[in-house]
Amino acid sequence: MSVLVDKADLSLKYTAHYNEVKESLQKESADVLNAPRNKAFQDFVMQGIPTRKNENYKYTNLQPQFFPEYRFMHRREPVKLDLHAAFRCDVPQLDTHLAFIFNGWYYEDNKQAGQLPEGVILESLEKIAREKPELLKKYATLAKTEEDPLVALNTAFAKDGYFLYVPKNTVVDKPIQLINFLQANEDAFVTQRNFIVVEEGADAKIVSCDHTLNLNTYLSNSVTEVFVGANANFEYYTLQNEHNKTTSLNSVFVHQEKDSKATTLYSSLHGGVIRNNLRFILDGENAEAHLYGMAFLDKKQHVDNFTQVIHAKPNCMSNQIYKNVLNDESNGAFAGRIHVIRDAQKTNAFQRNNNLLLTDKATMQTKPQLIIDADDVKCSHGATVGQIDEEALFYMRARGIDEDKARLMMMNAFAHEVVQQISIEPLRDRIDELVDKRLKGEVARCHECAYNCDC
Repeated sequence: MSVLVDKADLSLKYTAHYNEVKESLQKESADVLNAPRNKAFQDFVMQGIPTRKNENYKYTNLQPQFFPEYRFMHRREPVKLDLHAAFRCDVPQLDTHLAFIFNGWYYEDNKQAGQLPEGVILESLEKIAREKPELLKKYATLAKTEEDPLVALNTAFAKDGYFLYVPKNTVVDKPIQLINFLQANEDAFVTQRNFIVVEEGADAKIVSCDHTLNLNTYLSNSVTEVFVGANANFEYYTLQNEHNKTTSLNSVFVHQEKDSKATTLYSSLHGGVIRNNLRFILDGENAEAHLYGMAFLDKKQHVDNFTQVIHAKPNCMSNQIYKNVLNDESNGAFAGRIHVIRDAQKTNAFQRNNNLLLTDKATMQTKPQLIIDADDVKCSHGATVGQIDEEALFYMRARGIDEDKARLMMMNAFAHEVVQQISIEPLRDRIDELVDKRLKGEVARCHECAYNCDC
């Protein structure tokens, strides 16, 4: 397809593409995925590709990322090798249930999915939509297409991703590790849709690792809906480690019932443009949400973390800590919004964003926000942007530590507050090592992860 458009009206390009493929999207997908498709695209047309004029995207102009001529990955393409034989994640003592996602499609031969506890389902979203659509009755109810154009575009194009179901009172004995690969022979646009249900009293942990396998330009638009039942626990750790020609757009929506606990932690070690959009709804008393993030940027990389936590019921707690280390001409952004609904009394909500600038050309925009409609709450928010403390640096050098090592020690200490929130000890140790290497400028990918192919 070749469509000449003005950059100012780039959405016309995507409108033309949708009109070209919508019949095949409908024909090749199950009813539950098709139901919101046309409305979602109309919502996208109404909003357009986000620019800085969009309040929720005021720090990230995505128009340049949508301009290249991508090949859209609307169909499952054969993987020419056994990913289980080709890939090895060498993290000592990290024992996981391993599954692969390839260009947004659930790998058809995920061997370890069958070893999960009885009743737990880890499967292709496309397959579940066809064979067990009743499990997707809440599909597209959390991710509102009228509120975000990226969510709308994802819903319009969605065909596959992963589906996770953890039944009542089931504890998944070890973390589920999802390896997201991007690899194509040309620049590619990838759409991935995920759906997670953790029922009452259940417990599950996900470790998601994002990798690019060659140097083509990629735009990945991913949406994940998560339902956490009463008294359930859900932990979601994401390691973003992709090359500088990758645009990674991630939207995660979490609905929590009473007495539940949900934790997300994003480690952005490498990537060109990264946008992480999280929205939590605490919809039951005594629900607890923890949102953590850290990013390490250099060159002209850009990472934007946008969070919304909605306290809808009384006696709930949320905690947010995001930290960034920025070098060279990199740019970071954080916008965090806490909204306490009128009847959500006895709310405890905390939010903090700390940023370390290593050069005069690095920039950081931060906007913590509180919207409080209740009158009996404890809420706080704050942000700092600064450079390495020269007095502390002098103190360390006076005790025989050379300047480079002293700076590294201080940066590691700065990041460690987020790292220590990882409850999986082997993963915590590995992230500590990767952060250390990233700060030394030694790592562009997980060195101990091996992917053997002819590419």
